[in-house]
Amino acid sequence: MTQIVIDKKKYILVPEKDYQLLQKKAALKTKPEKLLSVEEARAYSKKLIRKWASEK
Repeated sequence: MTQIVIDKKKYILVPEKDYQLLQKKAALKTKPEKLLSVEEARAYSKKLIRKWASEK
């Protein structure tokens, strides 16, 4: 790990392997988005279409 300073900002350089491990850990900590049922998805898309159509 190497630390460099550019324009008074500190940056840290890490090997690519370590970076990929950090990304994987971060991805596991995020909560997945809620999936909608078919009926909910249809109702939501209709709502968005009506909103879009009324703006035109």
